[in-house]
Amino acid sequence: MPPLLMCLFYLSEMSVKNAQPNFSPSQVSEIMKRLYNLTASGIRPLPSYDDQNLYVAPTEGGEYVLKIMNSEDSKNPTIIELQTHAMSFLYQNGLPAQTAVPTTSGQLMSLEEIDCGYGCQKYLVRLLTYLPGVTISKVPFTPKLLYETGRTAARMDEVLQKMVHPHLSILERENFIWSLSNVCLLEEYMSVLDGDPLQEVVKSVIDQYKNSVIPRRSNFRKCINHGDFNDLNILVQPDDNHGYKISGILDFADMNSGYYINELAITIMYMMIEHPDPIAVGGPVLAGWESVFPLNKDEKNCLYVLVLSRFCQSLVMARYSVMLHPENEEYLMTTSRKGVKILQKVWELGKENVEKFWFDHAAQLGV
Repeated sequence: MPPLLMCLFYLSEMSVKNAQPNFSPSQVSEIMKRLYNLTASGIRPLPSYDDQNLYVAPTEGGEYVLKIMNSEDSKNPTIIELQTHAMSFLYQNGLPAQTAVPTTSGQLMSLEEIDCGYGCQKYLVRLLTYLPGVTISKVPFTPKLLYETGRTAARMDEVLQKMVHPHLSILERENFIWSLSNVCLLEEYMSVLDGDPLQEVVKSVIDQYKNSVIPRRSNFRKCINHGDFNDLNILVQPDDNHGYKISGILDFADMNSGYYINELAITIMYMMIEHPDPIAVGGPVLAGWESVFPLNKDEKNCLYVLVLSRFCQSLVMARYSVMLHPENEEYLMTTSRKGVKILQKVWELGKENVEKFWFDHAAQLGV
């Protein structure tokens, strides 16, 4: 989900006020020394939405990210441990994910009870490797980079599907609103679009989802989805050919048991948000994806509706969060307005036209 939306939606549901950590530099230094025997000489904040992320450069050398989980997520250490395991598993299989640095006692995370301004609360702390690069949103979306993005998304899900862990069942997130398997849950939030012509588009997309996706879902290949492969969760750095290569995959908080086609649809949707010609995104991303994992007939048939469904998830939940936090409307709706225009354009072009463009373009790129 878009980071600001994720923050607003998540914080609105928190049962504990001030769950977001706000550790002071001295508290960070103390944790680094006590847990990792490292002397923090350079500390600076990194983007963080409901957690606290800090860049740390110790005098002993190296670069790290100290990730302090909010007090609500810290109550669920098993899913955090599973996400940490997934990151390590991807790294071991050649994908650029962060890994957790063990504490001096060999633990990959530590539950710390600290007062950072809200009274004593418990926060899960992890020290992660630092990945170089900038978010993909800050560089030109060339066909080559979009191809690499699709290819990386497919490789990621292919690797995750081989992962073994005693608590994989946690990822069966039955009522998780951001799973593309749960699009029908949006009907509970439709009142936020009352009086808006967009409501009819969203209702029509949900109807298409019910009529064309659900009946074919038994033929989708299952996997574990990252679930949020968006333009702010992908890092890139310059390559040797005056372009960019993917250097990092971030944020595994939306991992869920799903289908390969869901990940592809999510990836296409978020790349469309940032591209000057959104329809042009689908071909290169699809070509990269199918270079690793070719789609079957039913998956191909549902791609268009699934991309639209992700737009609907994002836009409806944005409106819901604005309803809860009207003071943030201007900032939140900046991204949402772009999504509305793209959704309307893709809907008006229609399934046949968009699919023909995407699949013909992918074929030209070597699929």
